[in-house]
Amino acid sequence: MTADVIKRGPADFETFRIKPGDTNRMALFIDPVKDKVPFVGFVEVFDKGGATPPNTHIEAYEVFYVLEGEGEATCAGKTVPIAKGDFLAVPPGHEHIVTNTGEGRLYCITFMLPNEGFAELVRSGQKEPLDALDLSTLTA
Repeated sequence: MTADVIKRGPADFETFRIKPGDTNRMALFIDPVKDKVPFVGFVEVFDKGGATPPNTHIEAYEVFYVLEGEGEATCAGKTVPIAKGDFLAVPPGHEHIVTNTGEGRLYCITFMLPNEGFAELVRSGQKEPLDALDLSTLTA
């Protein structure tokens, strides 16, 4: 466990696109690789029309808080709209997809508890820093 308080701003986040062509990026603000914590937290940035690939976590809960934008989340065959201020929790073992259905980018604070190797997967991707629009949105 880390001995110090962890404080970072958006300019400090390490940001990755897991695979070339993915339509979402993860801006890590806390992760077990760097910070020795048992979970991972990041701002997930979805391009217009972007989505996560269908995915399932064996042990981890994945939680989302929508900071900006709108979309939909599909889990266990049920689709619900999501928008700024909404919270979504996906329990382990449920396939899910989050899709940006809005006119701009969709920004979510996302946590995986426990990490379940997700930070390592993110870090295996291509670094792609936050751009001026991202930084403006996250510091507004």
